[in-house]
Amino acid sequence: MTQRRDFIKKSVLGTAGITIGAMGFSAKSYASIIGANNRFRMAVCGVNGRGKSHINGFGGQDNVEIAYLVDPDSAVLESRVNALREKGGLSSRVKGVTDVRHVLDDRKIDAISVATPNSWHSQMVIWAAQSNKHCYVEKPASHDIYEGRVALAAAEKYGIVVQHGTQRRSEPGWARQVSDIRSGKYGKMLVSHGFACKPREGIGFETDSNPPNNLDWNIWKGPSIINSYNKNLVHYNWHWNWAVGNGELNNQGTHQLDVAYWALDAEVENTHPKRVMAIGGRFKWEDQGETPNTMFALAEFANGQYVFFNVRNVNHEGYVKEVTNRFYFEDGGKLLDGEYQSHNGSQPRNVPITDVRQTPGGNWVSFVTACRANDPTMANGNMYDAHYSCALGHLMNTSYRLGKKVPFNEKAGRFGDNALAYEEFMKIHAIARDGMGVPEDKAEYIVGPWLEFDGKAEHFVGDHSVQANRMLSDPRNAEYNLPSPKSV
Repeated sequence: MTQRRDFIKKSVLGTAGITIGAMGFSAKSYASIIGANNRFRMAVCGVNGRGKSHINGFGGQDNVEIAYLVDPDSAVLESRVNALREKGGLSSRVKGVTDVRHVLDDRKIDAISVATPNSWHSQMVIWAAQSNKHCYVEKPASHDIYEGRVALAAAEKYGIVVQHGTQRRSEPGWARQVSDIRSGKYGKMLVSHGFACKPREGIGFETDSNPPNNLDWNIWKGPSIINSYNKNLVHYNWHWNWAVGNGELNNQGTHQLDVAYWALDAEVENTHPKRVMAIGGRFKWEDQGETPNTMFALAEFANGQYVFFNVRNVNHEGYVKEVTNRFYFEDGGKLLDGEYQSHNGSQPRNVPITDVRQTPGGNWVSFVTACRANDPTMANGNMYDAHYSCALGHLMNTSYRLGKKVPFNEKAGRFGDNALAYEEFMKIHAIARDGMGVPEDKAEYIVGPWLEFDGKAEHFVGDHSVQANRMLSDPRNAEYNLPSPKSV
């Protein structure tokens, strides 16, 4: 596959006269790709929420036709189809279908984009690859570690472009920060810290019922094993149900996890952490949701670098939203929301900067650019990046899900001699106590175990490995059984 990808890259880029720069391509070569005469035909799968952005983002490009919209909710589907037809232009003859498999059978379709519930994401990447179609997949690209590995194997085998919906990979400002960090401008980075702290509300309780007539329930749940329809799943609250979603950590948090992973040293690129743990809870809401609304997690990599992550969703008076990344360095200096904070006179270094590669044009344009060039390496956040950054969240969630209840107090955090981890935990603990009003010793944290992970074999080892390895792959409906990575 590596040889095939190199051949595609050399032949396509050679004939097109494209010059790859550190941060992208020359203006002339970039225009030559985008100016290709062949119409690019797409299908957008999942059109209720994020799918609307896909329709606008891809449909607004020159010579790109949205030929299909795909959704199991006929009411939503009809509305989106009518709106796109009324808009006119290349997509005025768009068709609406319930099942993506009808689209995959159409040889005239070049690519699909996926904005469905998480449990469908890798399935559609795999099917797209097997149908020789490119795929833009929303975050997270996988619902569990195993299916992410199969999706990566499929993308490799068939040579398709996969771009992960982590838009920060397409933003020059974030690429600049990552380039500086990885080049050593601030010295050795010790901790890459992501935050997905945005206010949300509880979802209450709904009883199981029959699905509405406009919803094809079997298609909606797809690979997920869900016994009954519940209004608290469709169309957004599935994020807080383990069978379909991954909680805030791999919802909004996927963007910040991906940046945290992206900023790590090159020596641990395309590797997994060697151990992880998480602590948190679902406080105050007393609702039907399963995933934590408060969480602190950490992962240690083989080179000694850490990724920390915070989730903090419970709204309260004085709530401070934090959806960002921060970086802590060996000499005590910090990069906080893009601003360098000195410690004891620490200063940025005057070092050569090696820019991380980025295809220009934003996330929508860059995907089409990579597809027109038939070059998977041009995707801003390819399937390699997607697999490893998503798996980071899956590993943290696994620790949390295997956790035990302990009294809610400052002793709950168990981080060995990692003083910075305890300091960061205490910040979120103080907010939960003083802002959210969680009572000391009268509520409970869930404290996950330290889990050791063999990144090459992609399985857990050591204590708790038996239980943890059962969670590498979610139960699936038989119709959606996955091939092995070798047989995909």
